[in-house]
Amino acid sequence: MSSKSVAALVGSITLAFYSGMAFSSKYNFQEPQSVIARDIYDQHIMLLWICLAIFIAVFGVMFYSILKHRKSLGYKAANFHHSTAVEIIWTTIPVLILIAMAWPATKTVIAMKDTSEPDITIKATGYQWLWGYDYLQGEGEGISFYSKLSTPPAQMRNKEPKGENYLLEVDNNLVVPVGKKIRIITTANDVIHAWWVPAFGVKQDAIPGFIRDAWFTAEKPGIYRGNCAELCGKDHGYMPIVVEVMEQDKYAEWVAEKKKATAGVVTTAAVEN
Repeated sequence: MSSKSVAALVGSITLAFYSGMAFSSKYNFQEPQSVIARDIYDQHIMLLWICLAIFIAVFGVMFYSILKHRKSLGYKAANFHHSTAVEIIWTTIPVLILIAMAWPATKTVIAMKDTSEPDITIKATGYQWLWGYDYLQGEGEGISFYSKLSTPPAQMRNKEPKGENYLLEVDNNLVVPVGKKIRIITTANDVIHAWWVPAFGVKQDAIPGFIRDAWFTAEKPGIYRGNCAELCGKDHGYMPIVVEVMEQDKYAEWVAEKKKATAGVVTTAAVEN
């Protein structure tokens, strides 16, 4: 392989990487919608660049050495001797690279664990195979409901065309306001589940008998989808998570409607008893 061929190979790899950067979220992370998710995404891209640079440097030197110092050109095997300076250099460089990678990652992990002073606290309880939500603190305190898959069975049996959000739609969305710090407390009623919404950079195990927590602040209104991310039984793939982010005024209206509906149910039950 000539030097030109090596250059062409490196160029093709670089072009493929650039093309991959432009792929949609089908081939990449979902578009980040929180500070933590953006930090995760940026660090992911940074590590890919570092790995690409190391790949080009290592294989570039290797192919250059193979081509320019081969036996057919009259070169003979070198007789290397111990060099303390070289060993220090090839130990120091990887250590510095690891520090450069670990420093921002550690800062992000610490930030992910800072669930202090939330505006709203919601308990997410995993069941086989749905989610239960209880608003424990904030404007919606007292609201409780279950959220389960709403994809029609006919679609799952291939008797109807599959919808746009096939297996990623629920009957009751988790609703939160935009720009507020939302603390999610996770636990489970039966086996281990995991509450995962990629766009917010949140993934927290839900373990029976234990309380775990995570947080996010949604940056813009919209509907964001996730899944249970821990194998929890035969219907593991049928317990999606849908978070609907609303403007504050619309969220206040939703809270009022939910509380009114809850009060109506309680009143009806009291009359019947």
